[in-house]
Amino acid sequence: MLLFLLGAAAGGTLGWFFWWSCRREAVQLDEEKQRLAQEKRIVLDFMHEMVEAIGEGVEREDLFEKVVHTAILSTGALSACVFEREGTKLRGVAIKGLFPPHRPLPPGLTGKAGTRAKFLEQILRSEVFEVGEGLVGAAAQSGKGILIENALSDPRVIKHDDPVLQVRSVIVTPISFRERNIGVLAVVNPSDGGAFGESDFSVAQSLAEQAGMAIHNLDLMAMQIEKNRLDVDLSLAREIQSMLLPKVFPRASHLDIATVYHPAQKVGGDFYDIFDLGEHRTGVAIADVSGKGVPASLVMAITQSNLRHFARSHDSPAEVLRRLNEVLDREMREDMFVTLVYAVVDLRSGEIVFARAGHEAPLLLCKHHGNGMLRAEPLAAEGMALGIVPDEIFGPSISDRRVPFEPGDVFLLYTDGVTEATNEEGTEFSSARLADTLHTLAGRSASELNTCILDRVRAFSQNRAPFDDITIVTLKRL
Repeated sequence: MLLFLLGAAAGGTLGWFFWWSCRREAVQLDEEKQRLAQEKRIVLDFMHEMVEAIGEGVEREDLFEKVVHTAILSTGALSACVFEREGTKLRGVAIKGLFPPHRPLPPGLTGKAGTRAKFLEQILRSEVFEVGEGLVGAAAQSGKGILIENALSDPRVIKHDDPVLQVRSVIVTPISFRERNIGVLAVVNPSDGGAFGESDFSVAQSLAEQAGMAIHNLDLMAMQIEKNRLDVDLSLAREIQSMLLPKVFPRASHLDIATVYHPAQKVGGDFYDIFDLGEHRTGVAIADVSGKGVPASLVMAITQSNLRHFARSHDSPAEVLRRLNEVLDREMREDMFVTLVYAVVDLRSGEIVFARAGHEAPLLLCKHHGNGMLRAEPLAAEGMALGIVPDEIFGPSISDRRVPFEPGDVFLLYTDGVTEATNEEGTEFSSARLADTLHTLAGRSASELNTCILDRVRAFSQNRAPFDDITIVTLKRL
C-alpha cells in the first residue's frame, strides 16, 4: 500500500514536471513566434518604405539615412551609423545619435551635446579606413555580422575617455547584395542600458539585407535612367548626323563622286560634305571630330554650317579654315577639336586647291608627267587641327596647295579609321598600303574604288570589328 502511494506521488510529480516543461516550451515558442512576427513586420515595413523611396527618386544618402533611422527604432539603440564601401575603403555616410568614432578622439573635446554630436558626425564623415580594419572593417571583409553583448570587456572595441561615448553593446553587420559588399550597418548601446540580444542581432541583419537589396535596386534604376538618357542622346546624335551627311551630290559633268561611311559605333565622329560652288567648282570636305554622341554631332553641325558659309565668301580653302577656326575656338569645349581637309575642285581650270587642318593627307592617283606611268601619292600640306589654338597661331600654320586634276585622275579623302585598321599582329593598314591599293585599282569607277578599298581593309583586319569610324570620299575626273 505504501509503495502504491509513493508511486502515485512520484507519478504525480513527474506529470506535473512534464506539464510545466511543456507549458514553458509553449510560452517560449509563443514568444519566438511573436518575435519573428515583429521582426517580419519591421522588415516588411522597411521594404515598403524603401520601395516607395526608390520610386520617388530618393538619393543614395537619403536611403542610408532611412536605414539608420529604422535600425534605431527596431533595436532600441541610442546611435547608429552606415559606412559605405568605396573600393577597399569605408566611410561614414549616415549617422544618428552620438555614434563613437572608429578611432580614438583627439584630446580636449568639450562642448555641448549638440555641438559634440555635430563634431562627431564631421569626424565620422571625414574618417576613412581600410576594409579589415576594426570591427566595421572586419564585417565588410568577412561578410558576417558581429554581436558583442558586453563591449566594455571586449578588446576589439575602441575605448573612449568620454563616458557618453562608451560602447556597452554593439551590433555590426554587412550591407550586401549577393557577393557584393555595399557597406556596413553598426548600432551601439540599447537605450534601456542593457545589452543587445540575438533578436536584435537578427533584426539588424534582416534590415541590412533588405538595405543591400534596396541600394542595389537604386543603383540599377540609376543605371537604367543613365542608359535611357544615353539612348536619347544617341538617337538625337544619329538624327543630327543623318541630316548633316549629304545624300545627293552636286551634278557636275565629268566628275564621278562616291562616299563610304561606316561608324564604329551607333554614332561616329567622322563627317564629310560635298556642295556646289558654281562656275564648275565643287567644294569637298572630310573631317574627324574628337568625341562622340550629341556634343560631337553639334560640333559637326557648327562645322558644316560655317564651312559652307565661309566657302561661298572666300575662294581660298586656307582662308575658309582660318575663319572656321575662329568660330570653333570660341564655340567648342577645350577638350574637343576637329581635323579637316577642305578642297575646291575646279573642272574649268583643271586643278584642285585644298588646305589641310591636321587631317590625313589626301591621295591623288595621276599619271607621272615624266614617264606617263600611273602613281598614287599623298598630298602633304601644313596645318593644325581646328579649335585647339587661337587664330594668331593657327593662321600662319596653314596654306593652300594646288595640284593638277586631269581626266582619269582620282582624288581620295579618308579618315584614320582606314589607315589605322589593324590585323591580329597589331600591324596597321597604313597610308602606304592604301596608296598601293588605289594604284592597283586604276580604271575603276569612284563607287567601285570605295567598295574595293573597303574590302581590302576588311580582309587585312580579318573582318575584326573596326576600332574607329571608316569614311572615304572619292572623286574621279571622267
